[in-house]
Amino acid sequence: MSEDLRHPPAGAAAPRLQLRGITKRYPSVVANDGIDLTVMPGQIHAVLGENGAGKSTLMKIIYGAVRPDAGTLSWNGRVVNVADPQQARALGIAMVFQHFSLFDTLTVAENVWLGLDKAQPLAEVARRIGEVSASYGLEIEARRPVHTLSVGERQRVEIVRALLARPQLLILDEPTSVLTPQAVDKLFVTLRQLAAEGCAILYISHKLDEIRALCHHCTVMRGGKVTGEVEPARESNASLSRLMIGAEPPALPPRRGQAGAERLQVRGLSLTQTDPFGTTLKDIGFSLRAGEILGVAGVSGNGQQELLAALSGEDVRSPAGALTLQAAGRRHDISGRGPRARRALGLHVVPEERLGRGAVPTLSLAQNTLLTRTDTLGAGGWVRPARLQALAAALIQRFGVKAGGPGAAARSLSGGNLQKFIVGREIDAKPQVLVVAQPTWGVDVGAAAQIRAELLALRDAGCAILVISEELDELFQLADRLVVIAQGRLSPPVPVAEATVEQIGAWMSGLWPAAWPATPAAISPLGAPASPPVAAAPPAR
Repeated sequence: MSEDLRHPPAGAAAPRLQLRGITKRYPSVVANDGIDLTVMPGQIHAVLGENGAGKSTLMKIIYGAVRPDAGTLSWNGRVVNVADPQQARALGIAMVFQHFSLFDTLTVAENVWLGLDKAQPLAEVARRIGEVSASYGLEIEARRPVHTLSVGERQRVEIVRALLARPQLLILDEPTSVLTPQAVDKLFVTLRQLAAEGCAILYISHKLDEIRALCHHCTVMRGGKVTGEVEPARESNASLSRLMIGAEPPALPPRRGQAGAERLQVRGLSLTQTDPFGTTLKDIGFSLRAGEILGVAGVSGNGQQELLAALSGEDVRSPAGALTLQAAGRRHDISGRGPRARRALGLHVVPEERLGRGAVPTLSLAQNTLLTRTDTLGAGGWVRPARLQALAAALIQRFGVKAGGPGAAARSLSGGNLQKFIVGREIDAKPQVLVVAQPTWGVDVGAAAQIRAELLALRDAGCAILVISEELDELFQLADRLVVIAQGRLSPPVPVAEATVEQIGAWMSGLWPAAWPATPAAISPLGAPASPPVAAAPPAR
């Protein structure tokens, strides 16, 4: 790779990146159909489109991970053939994927080092990770093995790795889904500084407010084609939605009234971390009632994974009496029971990790229904393929999943469409209690609105729902009450009508009233405290 390709010819104001007629065909779909795109130095350029519009394929072509069937790519005014990601990095292109490219068995530092100049000692890379992560508000421990990280923490690793490469073009795919509002503001300051220094940024996000606040230009894609180019600051969320999906997302139904009977009670749940970099749960307590949604906010890595494992039955170490579920007219202690026994009592779970936990990548959608929907089995536990096919087909139709039918492999779906299928699979089971982690992470506004509407409809049908999310806007739209998890502790509950983004953002740092009843008995059905909170103090770290 000639070094002069990293810079435009002298005296020329060449685009940093220019695509002409980029086309990529797959057996069942044309992912990119004659795409033209121009990004100038110092420009923050949004690429907007619904799930399956072809954005990810186009970014992978720019990064050299996918080869186009037709078209040209120009870098700093010269046509280049980007054969692989290594060549892209040599040019000065860095990318943060929505689906991460990390080795689970290596540490954070080792993963980052693989993409950098090997002349740097690993210890120096670890030191730089600490500096960059701290300065950008993306705290991560360089020595941690990646398999111990949550989805949000893995995204932080990807962002830090990209920033360490000092790129001329930085491609970011949903970069703020793991950040507090304060950290998002800090990241935007960093991105604007990078742009001011000449770095071009391609920014993919489904958060329309972010695009309007941050980006200079926006290319809109639909069905693999460019359907428009706009200046986001001159647009509204509604007009951007119309460009992206052809319509405004449907309005969510109004909130219902009083919650019903208690369905799930968590009392005095304390669990030590199972690995050196995990989070210990400390005296977790809350009550979840029929016909309500309780939202759990927090920065990734503060105990969400551990809480989800305890509730789902993946971790059965909970002490007797810590988890009780009301089902079939009586109270059941589910503390030592596994996932199958809990599902039999009506507790279903949507994990945060789609591929690997929510679905087996290589299995078909029909086969993936067997993971949690054993009601499709025949007498004696025999698999009935016709039932699996019918269920998968019904889910595809009901939830608007774009897929090649029930026989399509899970890994062939875009992230948003796979999420719709997994959430739909659990909703369709008519659970009494549903625990959902990151329900719309990386999902376009149309699909997100559909998933949220389905969750609200399930709540109104009497289901008790716990939503764990790092999207504050989502929690404010969905939840009746909010709690925050930080350093393995749970904040007091607050009715959404009385909460503010600033308050919840501060609580995500552990700054909430210290003296608060941890037991559900001290909390009213609407989340009001039995007594006034005491002066603020952060929980012990």
